[in-house]
Amino acid sequence: MRRMTADGTLVDVPTPNSAEQAASDMILYAPRKVTLPPNQPQTINIAARAPAGLADGEYRVHLLFRAIPAPRPVAAPTTEAKGISFALTPVYGVTIPVIVRLGNLQAKAGIANVHLVKEDGKPAVALDLSRSGTRSTFGEVRVMKAGIKDPIAIQRGVAIYTELATRSIAIPVNEKLLASASGPVTVQYVETTEMGPEVIAETSAVLR
Repeated sequence: MRRMTADGTLVDVPTPNSAEQAASDMILYAPRKVTLPPNQPQTINIAARAPAGLADGEYRVHLLFRAIPAPRPVAAPTTEAKGISFALTPVYGVTIPVIVRLGNLQAKAGIANVHLVKEDGKPAVALDLSRSGTRSTFGEVRVMKAGIKDPIAIQRGVAIYTELATRSIAIPVNEKLLASASGPVTVQYVETTEMGPEVIAETSAVLR
């Protein structure tokens, strides 16, 4: 189980609450272990079975896909061992959220406190996103400037999960558009829906 913090970090939850436990119990997937040849895909079947009487709402779990390294044979030492030695094998993984929504859920979003900051010595647009309602939001944040076709800053995959009311982000300014990193801008939070992109929050600001 994982929860999101105000800066967007996902942290492990040692003791899940009732909604998190219900999400874990209703998700089924197979196969649970696969062997992937190089450059070959593998389909994982995922199903959700909500128990009778489960309240409407959003339920989320995170699936962790992790590579299991093959065991390595222990080579006999060529010289007399002195002290302690270790062989470290990195294990890589990726976490994917799985969200189940029951009922007619709604969400509203807002944008505030837009200003310029420095991230690693480079300009970035910092802002606060807010969320209210019964579901999470997910989309991209665009910083637009009049007369310029492309956003001067953009961040994709921005989620605000239901455990959060606000989240703070900082978006690096496009290096090709650094000269435009000040003055009036329009900031949009855009979700992708079945009907196409939808602006769910928008505000104007002046960057200084």
